[in-house]
Amino acid sequence: MARRRTLRPDEVDLWHAVARTARPMHSNGTEVLHGSEKPDEPKPLTAPEKPSPPLAPFRLGEKSRSPAPRSGLSLHKPPAETAVQMDAKAYGRMTRGKLAPEARIDLHGLTLAEAHPDLIRFILNAHAQGLRLVLVITGKGKTKPDHGPIPSRIGALRHQVPQWLRLPPIGGVVLQVAESHAKHGGSGAYYVYLRRGK
Repeated sequence: MARRRTLRPDEVDLWHAVARTARPMHSNGTEVLHGSEKPDEPKPLTAPEKPSPPLAPFRLGEKSRSPAPRSGLSLHKPPAETAVQMDAKAYGRMTRGKLAPEARIDLHGLTLAEAHPDLIRFILNAHAQGLRLVLVITGKGKTKPDHGPIPSRIGALRHQVPQWLRLPPIGGVVLQVAESHAKHGGSGAYYVYLRRGK
């Protein structure tokens, strides 16, 4: 059995400070007061402030009022659903395969860790050379048996490349991303339309 030791004066002061703030867990309203302690006066009940609703009221049958997107490129939308940022006529020609890409990079077969730095280097070099339309080939992805508890996404590069094209350091030089025409790879490649160099 351990011996009890006496508390030092500073420990005694600390103990009394803590003991003054302690309240019984199961109080029946009859508390024993120590020294000159007074019971806390009950605070008057006030109605809690009603928090403002985060969304505007919505009635059944009403169409949703989604906020306008801040820019044409957003992280959660696929390239086909983003707003057209470039000239509409040029965009139409590009998506019909009438504009020929000035450069291309083939990423399919690479891992995500290998493909990301290659894509950054390619886009920045193309922009520095004054190119406007480049083709990024990702491949469509292979279907393979999935035996794990977490499903693996088919075509990881195809899904990841549009996200990378919206993020720094290359997001500032990319004007438009669109799925390529069938003669340039279809859903296995993306047209990347770059901003003009300064």
